[in-house]
Amino acid sequence: MKTELKKIDSSHIDEDIVERAAAIIRAGGLVAFPTETVYGLGADALNAEASARIYAAKGRPSDNPLIVHIADFADMERIAEYMPAAARLLADAFWPGPLTMIVRGNDRIPRETTGGMDTVAVRMPSHPVALELIRKSGGYIAAPSANTSGRPSPTLAEHVAEDMDGRIPMILDGGPVGIGIESTIVDLTEKVPMVLRPGYITLDMLKKIIGEVEMDPGIIATDSVTRPKAPGMKYKHYAPRADMILVDGEEEKVVKTINALAKDAEDSGKKVGIIATDETRERYGRGEVVSIGARQDEDAIARHLYRILREFDERNVDVIYSESFATPRIGQAIMNRLLKAAGHQIITV
Repeated sequence: MKTELKKIDSSHIDEDIVERAAAIIRAGGLVAFPTETVYGLGADALNAEASARIYAAKGRPSDNPLIVHIADFADMERIAEYMPAAARLLADAFWPGPLTMIVRGNDRIPRETTGGMDTVAVRMPSHPVALELIRKSGGYIAAPSANTSGRPSPTLAEHVAEDMDGRIPMILDGGPVGIGIESTIVDLTEKVPMVLRPGYITLDMLKKIIGEVEMDPGIIATDSVTRPKAPGMKYKHYAPRADMILVDGEEEKVVKTINALAKDAEDSGKKVGIIATDETRERYGRGEVVSIGARQDEDAIARHLYRILREFDERNVDVIYSESFATPRIGQAIMNRLLKAAGHQIITV
């Protein structure tokens, strides 16, 4: 299969390009497209065979539900068995935006889309290209991240092409994404709503709108034993090809430890990559050092994370040592992604 890559300007959307992409989706095919979080791999969410093609293209476990992307709140009501009051409150506060809500699904949603579950995950992205594609495709696009399963999520169309060239008919290239980590997922089917994946919309932000909300302890655990509730979060995600180890603690001790680890690794013949910050990058004397941004700029850290992991793949490093980033606002989401990428290998100093 030849994959066509079409550049598209979100401020001046080419309707012909979007219509061509929408026609592929309506016919049961796959199209990668930009959202504000990461690039998505889209198919008709109401078409069981189309959703099955997503799993095949990604090599994704079939019990890992797909998120249904919509462009109108009323479309969520049409695929839900019932709508919790919290859904409307959260939609008014955060949609369009990087929040996914889980509700009970009805018979319109095939089990191939929901990973065999009776719930459905729904979100309304804010990216203009995504919204236009959803509308032209029929209102419901199932879309996980547009990478092969387990790899770092794509934040550029080039990342999508690395993983999906020859597997899908079209990639819409809308340039770099804005946020860089996946949407927050909140389960509204629980008695107390529960965050199943942290993201740009934080726990405190949710609490301000709907009151009591819990965090699934499995998604923030530093060990690999405590299992998260969401089926997809039990799998290794976001991982570079190299072995990856996080080092957490006071800055001085972290830098000293990483320098020592890097020396030992290089002395044993390994090529080393180091994820640092603008403040620490000059303090590392070994390895290939890449800054993720200024420590106080949480948005930049999130936006650069997956790009850096893919960059180290291109450099063919054998091991990556990374500082930890427990920043005040979205640090929990960033650390969740790093822990998954590192297979929960973390050294506390």
